[in-house]
Amino acid sequence: MPTAQQIRCILIDDEAPALDELNFLLSSFKDIDVIGTATSATKGIQLITEKEPDLVFLDIQMPGKNGFDVLQELMQLPEPPLVIFATAYDEYALQAFEENAVDYILKPLSSERLAKSIQRVRCLVYANCEEKVEMPDMNGLLGSMGLGGVVLRISVEANGRILLLEPTDVILCRVEDRKIMIHTQKGVFACYGDKTLDKLEERLHGQPFFRTSRSEMVNLTHVRDFAPWFNGKYVVTMKHIPEQEIIISKGRVKDFRHRLGLG
Repeated sequence: MPTAQQIRCILIDDEAPALDELNFLLSSFKDIDVIGTATSATKGIQLITEKEPDLVFLDIQMPGKNGFDVLQELMQLPEPPLVIFATAYDEYALQAFEENAVDYILKPLSSERLAKSIQRVRCLVYANCEEKVEMPDMNGLLGSMGLGGVVLRISVEANGRILLLEPTDVILCRVEDRKIMIHTQKGVFACYGDKTLDKLEERLHGQPFFRTSRSEMVNLTHVRDFAPWFNGKYVVTMKHIPEQEIIISKGRVKDFRHRLGLG
């Protein structure tokens, strides 16, 4: 725990200008004490182990070990620090830790956005805020990213054996005759582990999957094209299985466009 109302902080980013900018912005917060900076994941982990900070600002895209590798090692510490991601990382990955990390900030950073993150940290550290702020579940985050102790795979039946698919290989999940059928470039398989599409969707939280209807879910990275359809709906076709047209209801169109970064 911090002493004298000071939150001890370490910054990790492989770009020196980004470190300088963040350090400068944090200097305006009187209760934030930057006790070290690192330009690589390895040096950052070493620094955290030595100095035991309360808070870490962490970039994701770094050469060698990335931010998730750092987080994975931090979760092994007896008292891991709070983590704020300061990153230009892609929006689909951000959704994976939006509710698990203390916060994330997209570059370029701003003082206003940083102030909101610091206030959230204060609520967690000092436990004196009226609003309820829960501690982040970082192990859950790692699991949702397929890291840490959980290896994320989709199990299917194939010729009397159980085949483990990478989520990236899955194009479409569809309920057919009360079974979840998993469509891939190499064929269609019956899902083995998950009994309902709701359960499968929950387990794939944080991956680029979108529930188009009660009976269908698509991998957004495999969407080939889409077009307006009747009554405000969209029709979507997928790469590798263009014959499979997916209908998105009017009520889901806005979320679909948002997930694709189209506003």
